[in-house]
Amino acid sequence: MKLRIFTEPQQGATYDELLAVAQAAERLGFDAFFRSDHYMRIGPGDPGPGPTDAWVTLAALARETSTIRLGTLVTPVTFRLPGSLAISVAQVDQMSGGRVELGLGTGWFDAEHTAYGIPFPPVGERFGRFEEQLEILTGLWTTPAGETFSFEGAHYRLADSPALPKPVQSPRPPIIVGGFGAKRTPRLAARFADEYNLPFHTLADTGLAYGRIRQACEAEGRSRIVLSAAQTVAVGADDAEIARRAEAAGQDLAALRSSGLAGTPAEVVDKIGRFAELGAERIYLQVMDLSDLDHLELIAAEVLPHV
Repeated sequence: MKLRIFTEPQQGATYDELLAVAQAAERLGFDAFFRSDHYMRIGPGDPGPGPTDAWVTLAALARETSTIRLGTLVTPVTFRLPGSLAISVAQVDQMSGGRVELGLGTGWFDAEHTAYGIPFPPVGERFGRFEEQLEILTGLWTTPAGETFSFEGAHYRLADSPALPKPVQSPRPPIIVGGFGAKRTPRLAARFADEYNLPFHTLADTGLAYGRIRQACEAEGRSRIVLSAAQTVAVGADDAEIARRAEAAGQDLAALRSSGLAGTPAEVVDKIGRFAELGAERIYLQVMDLSDLDHLELIAAEVLPHV
């Protein structure tokens, strides 16, 4: 099981805070540093200091880290055109020496689109754009050097693209598709993704979702896809420390113990083991208090060696 650190900067974080977490995660031996891709705080609270752009952040981190993998959970297709996104991700992959992963999704947070003048089409159109973007991204990255790429879809048209720059990773950076959808999400994950991620669901729901993904992969003729989960984490040496970290995450402790990864290191190791029994190979640990680097130290010392 690989443990990855997952941050939510739209809830309040500067680049320097994200850098400190990413560098601590690398030093402590976590597999990856991921961030959400949002432009506005979700839920009530102080909106300051304001958003940081996900791919600008990852580009900078690519030059200030050396081994940890970097990515998004997830970039909405509404935020960027597929051609320019392919360029950005490939460039960050080059800047990092081949450490980038792209989580891609339809987008869901209407308010941030309204706030920053970003069109937010109906869900059916967003899924159509999602599928076309997956086709375009994979097509641009895997087109042989010296050849061109063209695409004609309902939402995007590319003609004779030089399909440059190329990412370092071959044939392309890993793509992550996630969500609890029963039909379109499994089909798209099986067709395009290297990894399927289910965020913030119970063990029972996770088992159901993984079953749908396996069926979709079988229908697509695939024998394997990486399965992962994202869970809010609050680990402490005693009840007081656990409660403090759950509160910092904006979560009720009892609920988080049931639905997330809250408890002593032994409790969290046990629950991670139950995700592993379902087939999960990676857990994204959503940490909300980015100033609490002692939290990462504790997880690295008391959880990471046992999973």
